[in-house]
Amino acid sequence: MLDVATVYAGPFAAALLGDFGAEVIKVEHPRGDPLRTHGAQKKGVGLWWKQLSRNKLCVTLNLSHTEGQELLIGLADGADVLVENFRPGVMERWGLGYDRLSERNPRLVMLRTTGFGQFGPYAGRPGFGTLAESLSGFAAMTGSPDGPPTLPPFGLADGIAGLAGAFAVMSALYNRDAGTGRGQVIDLAIIEPILMVLGAQATAYDALGIVPERTGNRSANNAPRNTYLTRDGHWVAVSTSADTVAARVMRLVGHGEVIDEPWFGNQAERARRAELLDGMVGGWIARRDLDDVMREFESAGAAVAPIYDIRQIVADPQYQALGTFLRLSDEDLGSVLVQNVIARLGATPGKVRWPGRRLGQDNQAVFGRLGVGPAELARLHARGTL
Repeated sequence: MLDVATVYAGPFAAALLGDFGAEVIKVEHPRGDPLRTHGAQKKGVGLWWKQLSRNKLCVTLNLSHTEGQELLIGLADGADVLVENFRPGVMERWGLGYDRLSERNPRLVMLRTTGFGQFGPYAGRPGFGTLAESLSGFAAMTGSPDGPPTLPPFGLADGIAGLAGAFAVMSALYNRDAGTGRGQVIDLAIIEPILMVLGAQATAYDALGIVPERTGNRSANNAPRNTYLTRDGHWVAVSTSADTVAARVMRLVGHGEVIDEPWFGNQAERARRAELLDGMVGGWIARRDLDDVMREFESAGAAVAPIYDIRQIVADPQYQALGTFLRLSDEDLGSVLVQNVIARLGATPGKVRWPGRRLGQDNQAVFGRLGVGPAELARLHARGTL
């Protein structure tokens, strides 16, 4: 698998596939993927890089050079998947479009990840996750009712697109191996997966004219659902998406009388009375310390969780039991803590084998497969091709 993409959505899809056994060759411009300097760094080493580029072999190629293009074609001849995120038309301009690559390797699957897709009036625009979070309606429905639209403080749309991209690649590979025998192009627009995750916006608007509004931490679909402050200064979140759980919560907080109200069994009707229900739940929680709240909610079979930051996350016994994090040896930093594979497969478990590697570290090993020897590598490096 060739990862020719940069920063987040495409490389994340490649990382997920690498976790479950794909050999991923990360192809970077000789100046390096911008992800190497994205976010927090230690000793000048990017920590996002260590997480998102795990399990990848790292090579450098300047794809605007003819020799660089020929080397990528050589790698693509033996690849199952190529992931890229250049603007539409760039790969074709370099002679690396799917028509040419698939003529030589008809089994190749190409995942093309862009902000807006391969066609349409916005296709040529620069596309980032922030724009998808804006255009999808996410920002419009996020935040306090009397506040501005709110963007997430992390790459939400890119992350969702990466998950969708990995799924699409596996679907295409299954179709190839179980059916047609041929690869295909996947056109993944970052604006679309986040729109899907946001639910039935379009359906509700078309049928009822509903436009989602900002509700803070409340839900427009059920109540009580909010964050609440305990007596000792901790925040907890309560969810009641199931009617039975809502009833347990209200009994626990001493207001079982509302369960018999005709509106209580309807989630939308409960949501309309969020102010009333929040006062009951929030008042009960405010009179108790965190440990008491957690113990009594658990005893009642009601849904609650403390609101964590990363300090509590890495120390939490549930995450520890699942093996959510693991420490890897690292040649730059000695060791790094990274998140483990995203799901546990019983028969074919994935594995994080190493963190992100140094720029061009695997040039000799990878290009050696194409017959490029040390002298030729040195020449290409001197020319800026590698």
